[in-house]
Amino acid sequence: MALGLTACVEPFEPKVDADNAHFLVVDGNINSQGVTVIHLTRSVNLRDPKNIPVETRAKMFIEEESGTRYPLLEAVSGTYTSASLKLTPSRRARLHFTTAGQKEYVSEFTLIQHTPAIDSVSWRTSTKGMQLYVNTHDASNQARYYRWAYDETWEFTSAFVSTLKYERAKIVERANEDIHHCWASESSSDIRLGTTEKLAQAVVADFPLTLLPPTSKKLQRRYSILVKQYALTKEEYTYWDILRKNTETLGTLFDPLPSQSVGNVRSLTDASEVVLGFVGAQSVTEKRIFIDYGELPRTWVAETGYETCHTDTLLRPKGEYATPPPSPAEVVDFFRNGLFIPLEDLQQDPLNPTRFFLFASADCVDCRKRGTNVKPSFWP
Repeated sequence: MALGLTACVEPFEPKVDADNAHFLVVDGNINSQGVTVIHLTRSVNLRDPKNIPVETRAKMFIEEESGTRYPLLEAVSGTYTSASLKLTPSRRARLHFTTAGQKEYVSEFTLIQHTPAIDSVSWRTSTKGMQLYVNTHDASNQARYYRWAYDETWEFTSAFVSTLKYERAKIVERANEDIHHCWASESSSDIRLGTTEKLAQAVVADFPLTLLPPTSKKLQRRYSILVKQYALTKEEYTYWDILRKNTETLGTLFDPLPSQSVGNVRSLTDASEVVLGFVGAQSVTEKRIFIDYGELPRTWVAETGYETCHTDTLLRPKGEYATPPPSPAEVVDFFRNGLFIPLEDLQQDPLNPTRFFLFASADCVDCRKRGTNVKPSFWP
């Protein structure tokens, strides 16, 4: 006799005071050899991740232990930017700011780290796809903890080429406007950390950054990745490692419980206030590479995202049962709302007022729906 037991797992939704859930979040690091960018936001409920409130009108500066200050200005709401700086390595610096609500905050003074150069960004292909790696070393053996972030850019084309456009109640030639050829970009969201703490030499070899499957839309034509490298203190590395575990390894009953990862920013106004974020101080090194589709295995076929696109004609002949065709004005008006774009005029007889257009949906024709047609300054 077998005894069967059934059970279900119900989601646990803790009661959180809405007023206490909006913690201040400080995102960014002090770039000792360049421009520092700091984002101030408020934490949000997981149910509403898209509406992230920003903290505006703060007064912010970078402060060295000697008392020297470097201001950051708010160009975009919640984003504060410094001039290009040249801070001395091995000194200590911190972030200091006051919000519009007159609350004052500081990060802990941290030793400015020198980040070694990236030796190379390499890649290899396998049946799983294209794996990208980063390689670096520090001859002085001082930099033992690393974090990497990256920006991806790829070239792509829309499904169809349009030589016409709707403009001021007319269908006119599309002169000197390319909406077929575009570029898209994406910044990394995962946390990539590495350490040489247990190695005799501070050498990082073939650290895996990201894997692109053979069908990735990013490999349609030309792909580029800009890798950014940050040398960390042990404290900053520990912060990011806890954050990585909390965001990437949770999800089952057998995963470890999340650890608290607050950071090194505190309130001078209210010592009990919880502030999220770790502001480190280091130089940042970068390296960019390009990979062309022709360098990849010939059997690879990139998905474009336009697989379901198709063209249609306006007007289509309907034989002897055809209803009277729309007037020329009605044909033009079909394209007024921008949902469809004319591709070409199929009526070549200038004496025939009835026009026959080949057309498709705007999403299939205008590549700007998925990127920009402005060529990046770094693109070859």
